[in-house]
Amino acid sequence: MGKIYFASDLHLGSTAIEDPKITEKRFVRWLDSIKSDAEALYLLGDIFDFWFEYKKVVPRGFTRFLGKIAEMHDNGTEIHFFIGNHDMWMFDYFPDELGVMVHHEPYLTEIKGKKFYLAHGDGLGDRSRSFRFLSAIFHNRICQSLFARIPSRIGVGFAHCWSKHNRTKDLALSLPYMGEDKEYLVLYAKDYIREHPEIDFLIFGHRHILLDLMLNRKARMLILGDWMQFFSYAVFDGHTLLLEQYEENQVQQKF
Repeated sequence: MGKIYFASDLHLGSTAIEDPKITEKRFVRWLDSIKSDAEALYLLGDIFDFWFEYKKVVPRGFTRFLGKIAEMHDNGTEIHFFIGNHDMWMFDYFPDELGVMVHHEPYLTEIKGKKFYLAHGDGLGDRSRSFRFLSAIFHNRICQSLFARIPSRIGVGFAHCWSKHNRTKDLALSLPYMGEDKEYLVLYAKDYIREHPEIDFLIFGHRHILLDLMLNRKARMLILGDWMQFFSYAVFDGHTLLLEQYEENQVQQKF
């Protein structure tokens, strides 16, 4: 039987990374290492540092990553892509060209007899006015249409500058684990399982930390880390869920 893999927060193309192609190549080597037994791959958001699909154009680059995803899909791996707060403007390119299922909302599913709740994690439990305001703008169809009218060379450049500026003050990236009583994704997860006690696993990205936490006797929560500092992922074989880190020529178990 195949295995199920989960990864998030590559931020491909980020100008905050000295050489963005290094991250892409490393991730593709990881995909090569799992493709023979990957029954499904869940990419839980912020795979790109910026993504916007113009009517006739998609962002330049990422050819190694896109080609490997297409290869895995063509060879039978089921691939799911969750939009994050950096790559939310994804429309029909991935489903039509790559056969990838795109999720714009948290996803509740059963995998090998276990109930999973999957999401990028941005906004879950975050009740701040600033987040709600920016989220409303970025998800607004009129705003998306107006942005699409900006020439791509200007729009993409502006987006990368915005991303780099905000990363310097991005709490999701800079703060260490704040503890069960303050970590908003943990608080959200605890509230969610009270109303959905059937859930076995909740998996998130976004926070750029490695976390493996039992919420009660049944429910377990993971935060996947990232591919900027941890090169981490989760794997489920139907019995055991592991949070691991990828190293060249070997796999190091983190938890």
